[in-house]
Amino acid sequence: MIISSGNDYIAALKGNQPGLFKDVKTNFIPEFSYEQINKGHGRIEKRSISICQKNDSIRLWPGLKTLIRVESERQIIRHNHIEVENETRYYISSLSATAREFGERIRGYWGVENKVHYVRDVTQGEDGSRIRTTPLPQIFALARNFALNLYRNLMFKNMAQAQRLCSFGLDTLKQLFRMK
Repeated sequence: MIISSGNDYIAALKGNQPGLFKDVKTNFIPEFSYEQINKGHGRIEKRSISICQKNDSIRLWPGLKTLIRVESERQIIRHNHIEVENETRYYISSLSATAREFGERIRGYWGVENKVHYVRDVTQGEDGSRIRTTPLPQIFALARNFALNLYRNLMFKNMAQAQRLCSFGLDTLKQLFRMK
């Protein structure tokens, strides 16, 4: 359906497609690689993105052109001690791109995850909400998004801090949003 509509995909392989996952993991031979190093929030993360466009030994999948492997090493500094975590993830894609472009696209997805989904879940408690009656879940999701957009428009970097400040009362909200 994605390919027939003229779009492309990058999909993470996990346990939901065990046969395809096994094929990719077993037959992945890197053709091109790219490394990224990011530092921040008390950790250093090194990612190696490799791509393979030889799919002869892989079971048929609609539009499949590229196999992607992301190997990450995360060094977290805790109490003057460095903890090292290693992880390998596999992806499939209908795109033909460089290892660097795939790395940026995959990393970009996590930016959305961290800026929207995480904030809505942790700061706004969306997953813990007991609201179930239609159309209330959609209305509250819209209200949460609206609030986040207002906070960001006011240049708040910390959404939890913005929410706390705005919860002080109607007078604070009026002052923040320049209302009378």
